[in-house]
Amino acid sequence: MSVQALSGIRARMLPMLNVAAEQYQRRVPAGYPNVVDAVENGVIGIELDPSFALYITSEGEQIFADVYRRAARIDSRSSASREKFSGLPFDDRRPLAPDVCDQALRNLIHELMHYWNNQPGILFITDD
Repeated sequence: MSVQALSGIRARMLPMLNVAAEQYQRRVPAGYPNVVDAVENGVIGIELDPSFALYITSEGEQIFADVYRRAARIDSRSSASREKFSGLPFDDRRPLAPDVCDQALRNLIHELMHYWNNQPGILFITDD
């Protein structure tokens, strides 16, 4: 059931992922972005670099959105009592409904782009 649902999501999301990959072609390291299209393995998504990626995955009967990003040390809420290390990988896994709307899928891609564009020291490659 979830592979069929993932195939339906793929049909709607793959054009969005291809447009995002085209827009970020000059903004990311060499060899990226990669559009992942492996529905038979239960995953579709986009990788902007090794530390920033969005995957839509199916496990059993569930579908999940996995957002991988690297956390920066510029968080103003961090303090000595709440230690936060620079470059800490962060994995955000959210359940998705099989009938998720296109707007929610676009928002997931936008969220990944937001994390990429707001990382420190990346200004020189985010401007078109």
